[in-house]
Amino acid sequence: MNPLLSAEQAVLGSVLLDPGQIAHLEWLAPDHFYRPLHKALFAALRKLRADGHPAAATKEPVPLSWVTDAVDEASHHVRGLTAAYAHTLISACPRPEHAPVYGRMVLEGAIHRTVTEHAIRLHQAARADVLQGEVEGALHHADVLAGVLGDLAHRWGSEPRPLAPTTPPPTAPVAPPPVRADQVAEEEQFLLAVLVERPKAMDEVVGWLRPGDFAGPAHGQLYRCLGALHHRGEPIDRITVLWEAQRRGLLADGTLTTEQLTDICDGVGAGSAEWLGEQIMRSSVARSAAASARAIRALAENESLAPGRLISHALHALGPLDEVRARWQTANGHPAPAPSPAALAEGPPTARVHAALARSTPPAARPSECPGPASTASAARPPSRTHS
Repeated sequence: MNPLLSAEQAVLGSVLLDPGQIAHLEWLAPDHFYRPLHKALFAALRKLRADGHPAAATKEPVPLSWVTDAVDEASHHVRGLTAAYAHTLISACPRPEHAPVYGRMVLEGAIHRTVTEHAIRLHQAARADVLQGEVEGALHHADVLAGVLGDLAHRWGSEPRPLAPTTPPPTAPVAPPPVRADQVAEEEQFLLAVLVERPKAMDEVVGWLRPGDFAGPAHGQLYRCLGALHHRGEPIDRITVLWEAQRRGLLADGTLTTEQLTDICDGVGAGSAEWLGEQIMRSSVARSAAASARAIRALAENESLAPGRLISHALHALGPLDEVRARWQTANGHPAPAPSPAALAEGPPTARVHAALARSTPPAARPSECPGPASTASAARPPSRTHS
């Protein structure tokens, strides 16, 4: 039995049995349902209530018209829905008064599903950018994903704050596609040759280019050696670079070979270090976006991860991309704009906060079930927030 499917059926069954339950589900949207039939039926139930259907305003036994009208309305938007299936949904609901809890389960599934979908889109855009040597598609989808995470956090009633997972999801490094790998390696080697030939060119890239931006680990370590020599104000040539690499153990552990160093140091050193650095940054931005997307997808596919933590961990996974992006914008002379004070101060709307609290607040007990003193104590008890 699929728990998410059972939860969707139970939500719809509870509203079909008790139309008043839909008032406790204002925070749940039709798009949060996975099955098209369920989306259409929940939208129909909301429409009937908004249109003032007699069943939604009475406490009398629910008339059959509530079910048949809901099926008729939903049938305008989806095929295959019958009154028999509506009665199947009714039988799938253990207790109508548990509708907010069933709805919370549906929302949890929707959050995981939505994050997964947008992570896949980001990964596809990033891979395309890696192939084409671009960054615009990946950055656009990263912005969309960040906005979706913020909206989901507000819907869930939590703060959209980055939080590192206790155990990071296993993800392999993202390498350029084979068709681009040779070109990327050539650009990196060319830049290093320029920096060895013209050490003053380090000033053009040292402020925003980092060793981690190089796709080749050996190239990144060699750039680190050049950066160390530049930082100490020591001369840069083939001998000093070789010595620095040896001091760092790069020759002993096989990260670099003397042949690699010779090829770079004896290479043609004519070219623009700034332009080459920007090409390397393009590749780095796209690879970082792909790595973030893969990490977020791994998080979203972990069904045991609570939505609040999933959103926080996903925002944290976007952090490396934000850092690379900021340096990319600096390299292009366009620093990232600071968020406006209004945006920083803006919190989740009051209605959404109330909805989030309602998810865990049990419905008021009937007087016959819970006499006066106990009912008062129950009302004074704060709502549980253990689900976030």
